[in-house]
Amino acid sequence: MTMTDLRERPRLDGGDQPPAAPRGKRRRRSDHPLWFLAPALVVVFVFFFLPTLSNFFYALTDWSSFKSEISFVGTDNLTALFDNGTLLDALRVTVVYAVLVAVFQNLFGLVLALLLERDNRLNRVCRVLFFIPVIMSALAVGYVFQALLKPDGGLNQALGFLSGTEVQIAWLGNTTWTIVVVALIHAWKWMGLSMLIYLAGLKTINEDVLEAARLDGATWWDTFRRIRFPLLAPAVTFNFATALLGSMNGFDVVQATTEGGPGGTTELLNIFIFRTFGQGLFAQATTMSLVLFVTVTLMAVPVIWYLRKREDVL
Repeated sequence: MTMTDLRERPRLDGGDQPPAAPRGKRRRRSDHPLWFLAPALVVVFVFFFLPTLSNFFYALTDWSSFKSEISFVGTDNLTALFDNGTLLDALRVTVVYAVLVAVFQNLFGLVLALLLERDNRLNRVCRVLFFIPVIMSALAVGYVFQALLKPDGGLNQALGFLSGTEVQIAWLGNTTWTIVVVALIHAWKWMGLSMLIYLAGLKTINEDVLEAARLDGATWWDTFRRIRFPLLAPAVTFNFATALLGSMNGFDVVQATTEGGPGGTTELLNIFIFRTFGQGLFAQATTMSLVLFVTVTLMAVPVIWYLRKREDVL
């Protein structure tokens, strides 16, 4: 029996064969109407788009807890904040903090991925342990490290026990290095996520290519520098961009550890916004959040463009 005979045989239930849909024509699914998206779209509009649009309006007013009416003042808030200089200082601290976090987080994540690349029981357990901080509360992580790094905290006590002398190092009290310490804490919390992304990238590399390089006499460092790391370009793009832009919105870890001190050296823009809003200066706080939004946008475009361009070159 040929395929033509099979197609021409009548159905046993007496029904007619349904006509085939024209090729290239999309058929609408009646069991998945688009209005099912309406609740999600309403939530996104109310809690994301509407507050974002409101920022642009309230930044041009004198909205505060000291006035019963809201008046339009134009760009006076922005001019006053830039003339004061505090906004620029907080913005500079935020950018430095974000760069440090991006470097540390990617470095730690890549090292962990290389150390735990082999699929054995011990490495799988270690991957889970290093991922636990990712799902922990950032405030909880900050408070734990704040207790450990106090002059009479656990770290100094451990160092004193090992050295046999009393250690009183103010890990969070140095105006030069405290921002580095806090950035290390932030990177420690999120390095597990970077580790997983890099592990996924390493698993996609063809083992035959690495084996051919080894047969040609390439060392481990040669294969990593010339083959593996270039092929990790998409993972580097994702990890670096998310770490940099995500830490620009940092607040919880720094608030729990230093609250912006010492001397404002770790006062991120979000902490400055939080304090300003708490003082009842709502319009100024809204203007600062708008400045942060524009800054993150201006950083995201060139960073992502450069990293994607790097992928094309490699």
